Formats: sequence, C-alpha cells, structure tokens
Amino acid sequence: MIELLTGVVFAAVALRFAPWAALEQPSITAIGPVAETLAFAVLAAVGIALAWIDLDTQRLPDVIVLPSYIVVGALLATAAAVTGEWGALLRAAAGASILFAAYFAMAFAYPAGMGLGDVKLAGLLGLALGWLGWGELAVGGFGAFLLGGAFALVLVALGRAKRGSGIPFGPWMLLAAAVAVFAGEPIWHGYLQLVGLE
Repeated sequence: MIELLTGVVFAAVALRFAPWAALEQPSITAIGPVAETLAFAVLAAVGIALAWIDLDTQRLPDVIVLPSYIVVGALLATAAAVTGEWGALLRAAAGASILFAAYFAMAFAYPAGMGLGDVKLAGLLGLALGWLGWGELAVGGFGAFLLGGAFALVLVALGRAKRGSGIPFGPWMLLAAAVAVFAGEPIWHGYLQLVGLE
C-alpha cells in the first residue's frame, strides 16, 4: 500500500510542478524546475513514510526528518540558484523558522499535547511551503489543527477516544501540507475574500 500511494503521489507532484517544458529543451535552466520537482517528490516520499510510522508508533524518527532538511533545502537552493528565485529561498527559510518556532512554543507550553518530533517536522514542512508562498504556508500551518481537531472530535463523538487521548499529529500535519501544496493558493485567497481582506 505504501509503495502504491508513493507512486500515485509522485505522479501528482510531477503534474503539479510539471517541468516538462524545461526538459523538452535541455539546458542549464532546466535544472531549476527539475530540482524543485525533486524536492517535493522527496518530501512526498518522506511524508508518506513518516505518516505510517507515526500512526503505528506515535514517533517521527530524527533519522528520517533531519536528513530531509538537507536534501530538500539543497534542492530548493539549487532551483533558486538556477532560476534566480532568491526571494523564494529566503521565504522558505522564514517559513521553516516560523513553523518550527510556533510548534516549539506549543510543545514547550503543553508537552503532553505535542512532541519534539512534530516540532522538527513542522520546520521541514515550513521550508517547503514557504518556498511556494505565504498563503501555502498559512494553509499548511493552520490546516493541520483543523484536520486533526475535526478527526479528534469525530473520535470523541463515536466513543473511540476520550478528551485526553493521545492522537498522532504528524499525519494531519502532512495531510494539511499536501492540501497546501496542491490547493493552498486558492484556499488562501478564498479565505481572504471571505473575511474581506481581498
């Protein structure tokens, strides 16, 4: 199942970032779109593995999360160097810092509700979502709490969990990040229009 899901998500990532035009006329500039696509393909593969592990063991292993910072960061830096999108790379660094700091503050304030594995994963997701834009970062960051909270309420309503029951949060972080990657911009603009800020 994991291999099948990974293949489907790889195809979705390829369609989302579509580096085909760059590949039709190979040149040094083609490296940028390809590196960006590879960064999100790596994140997808890592995310699927982490979601399964967290559901099974309620852990997000450092041995998977921490090297992913280097790989995803290096690929995005390569894309920025080739395309000149230094602003996107700075935004990615800011996104990683913002989500890491926000999750760290929550883990510090209430250690029973969030682990350091979630904090480290938040920084990785912030890196990728920040690269795409502030809207994607906001949707991915807040969406995890909406999705995870809704799931917890359903479990409580069905009697499958109690108010203090521990629920793995990593899968909801990853699902919200996926939503942000594929639909974050329209969701963000829709929200801004709804509240009259756009």
